[in-house]
Amino acid sequence: MKKIKVASPGRINLIGEHIDYNDGFVLPAAIDKCIYMVFSVNGHESRCTIKSQGFDSILVANLNKLEKGTEGWHNYVLGVLYEIQKLSPKLRGFDCHMESQIPVGSGVSSSAALECGLSFGLNELFDLGFDKWELVKLGQRAEHNFVGTKCGIMDKFSSVMGKKGHTMLLDCRSLDFEYIPTKIDPYKLLLLNTNVSHNLSTGEYNIRRAQCEDGLGNSIQKIWN
Repeated sequence: MKKIKVASPGRINLIGEHIDYNDGFVLPAAIDKCIYMVFSVNGHESRCTIKSQGFDSILVANLNKLEKGTEGWHNYVLGVLYEIQKLSPKLRGFDCHMESQIPVGSGVSSSAALECGLSFGLNELFDLGFDKWELVKLGQRAEHNFVGTKCGIMDKFSSVMGKKGHTMLLDCRSLDFEYIPTKIDPYKLLLLNTNVSHNLSTGEYNIRRAQCEDGLGNSIQKIWN
């Protein structure tokens, strides 16, 4: 039986908070905390079983009838399945077991790691033929259309494109980027979990994005006037 193992990392961002959806420059990097996933084909045409060890729960999805789930993490998974089906007829039933080292709601993009790890694993399992940029954009659409968070591109980009020992300078307008070797010895970046949780799907993120768009639009109007 074919099995695929995936380690999907979270991310930090050194420069450019709330900048990616304003088409600016950001400097993120993947971190050493990951969601680990094991995928296998289960022989069913449409039945998918995803078990989360951290949440101690199981999501059973029907590819022929994808509807929003009852738990927060369910919609990130269902959104990815929905977007894959729009692009490829090759997706079939599968089983996935996942275990996360990324603290949920801690600001290091556990949701992006989940979406990108899932799409990457299914891409390999079913030979869907997506390239890395297609996986990045697929994850963004899943969050827009199924979760309801109008996120930027940075989080998914960081998880898929991360490279050990490097940060990444990304132009969020053109999507041009370059790897920046990041050696800061003898110093270290210390990432702390404050245990203060946030939930982007509650609407506050979308409000901030709308405020940014409104402010940017007013600024441009004043310049032209």
